[in-house]
Amino acid sequence: MANNPAERRGLVHATDVPGIGTRLMNGARKRNVWRFSFAAGALLLLCLVQFVGAQNLPKVTAVDPGAGKANDNVTLTGENLGKASVSAVFLSDDKDDFKATLVEQEAGKIILKVPQVKSGGYNISIQEGDKILILPIHFTVQG
Repeated sequence: MANNPAERRGLVHATDVPGIGTRLMNGARKRNVWRFSFAAGALLLLCLVQFVGAQNLPKVTAVDPGAGKANDNVTLTGENLGKASVSAVFLSDDKDDFKATLVEQEAGKIILKVPQVKSGGYNISIQEGDKILILPIHFTVQG
């Protein structure tokens, strides 16, 4: 029995010719490197798009005061809170969203009037486009 794979099968493969196998393997490596580079680039682009998009999202960092009665004014401070980003503010409980009247609105703050709701704890929610985002910021309505 012959040791040469070409003699065993009666065929000559490109990898059996000296130097050709190395060139084929280098070509395969180049394709794999290109595929990896393309995938890495696509992933980076996706991350950048999300980062750039996330920069324009409204962000509430504080509510002052943290408790009040119906019709009291409350100030929300944060970023991207202007009319182009936020179309409404709500006090939300586990069942409903109660729309607040916006007294003043700027990029860095919103002053709202507490709506007529029952006493208790509420989350601050903001409307961005057609989405209502319930934030982990709490406000207590006092009786």
